[in-house]
Amino acid sequence: MIEALLNKMVKVGNLTVHLPGGSVKTAGDGSGPPVVMRITGKGLRRLVSNPSLGLGEAYMDGDLTLDQGTLWDLLEIVGKSGGRTPKRGSWLTRTRKTVKRTVQSINDRIASRRNVAHHYDVSNELYRRFLDKDMQYSCAYFARPDMTLEEAQAAKKAHIGAKLNITPGMKVLDIGSGWGGMALTLAADHGAKMTGVTLSTEQLALATERAEQAGLSDQVEFRLTDYRDLNETFDRIVSVGMLEHVGAPNFRTYFETVKKLLADDGSAVIHSIGRMSGPGATNAFTQKYIFPGGYIPGLSEIVKAVEEAGLWITDIEILRLHYAETCKHWRMRFLADPDIPTMFDARFRRMWEFYLCGAELGFRYGGHMVFQIQVARKVGALPMTRDYMVDGERQGRN
Repeated sequence: MIEALLNKMVKVGNLTVHLPGGSVKTAGDGSGPPVVMRITGKGLRRLVSNPSLGLGEAYMDGDLTLDQGTLWDLLEIVGKSGGRTPKRGSWLTRTRKTVKRTVQSINDRIASRRNVAHHYDVSNELYRRFLDKDMQYSCAYFARPDMTLEEAQAAKKAHIGAKLNITPGMKVLDIGSGWGGMALTLAADHGAKMTGVTLSTEQLALATERAEQAGLSDQVEFRLTDYRDLNETFDRIVSVGMLEHVGAPNFRTYFETVKKLLADDGSAVIHSIGRMSGPGATNAFTQKYIFPGGYIPGLSEIVKAVEEAGLWITDIEILRLHYAETCKHWRMRFLADPDIPTMFDARFRRMWEFYLCGAELGFRYGGHMVFQIQVARKVGALPMTRDYMVDGERQGRN
């Protein structure tokens, strides 16, 4: 069975596998640097029975080790071999995925708080170790390939800020405001009156502290609130990296809520991971250990939800390899940080290494991308051409 699995998943590269009992298998076409791995009996059983979950669990628990090469080297062989290439599958396969993603992402208010706490309330110190100084935990925007992570994250905020077309004094809502970087930037650079909502107590505390330190407490307010519980209107809404936590059954509710919260001439920019292959199911390792309740949508699902909510789609942009480069920066920083080994045990570190490698793999080889979709209540809410975006972004970078 292991031979069949290796033949299926490894088409290129130079992989040697030391199996329990002393036997050795090789796979690939011999190209690239050699990767040598060892796997225990327990790890092998996991891998054969459920490759998408078992590979990560075996590495996380120390049942899969590398004598030569790194985890990224191993996973890149799988990615280059097409092992992460999305396939539509048969009608039955697609139906099973529909049921699976529905069950996985039934995020009522209680489940949403629990799922957010699982990932974001681990420790602010963990995220400080590998994110940029502004703690942007979403896809950066590499306007130039030689940008640092800090520069690319600042460019992302300028890119989104230009699309929002804010004038000073506008009320702006940030759904899923994280550690506050986007809200603080829109307040400082665009004169927005910001409200940020999050379900993470750790994020709320740090965001509030940052607003006070920046002297923006009178202009920026952060709340521990579910976006569905808001009853105000805003001139603009921004949401970055939060739609992935909404869940497929709740997409229509999400956009109906956006419509309810927007002023009559208001507009919103939603930034989210997406999949080029259409509706699917969350990777088993990510669902179990990293983002319970998370779901990466196909753009078709989002367009349908926007249409059903009665909103205008005024702009869509696809960012393809930007997140692959972002994850690479995060992975390198995580592995290079000298304090992480003393802050967290080896199993936790291997779990996060696998997550960061797998995320990069998905964007570089597996059909994941990022979309930014702009919506509005009225057809004439925004200028007729995109020139204002270009002009606004240029001003934001100067």
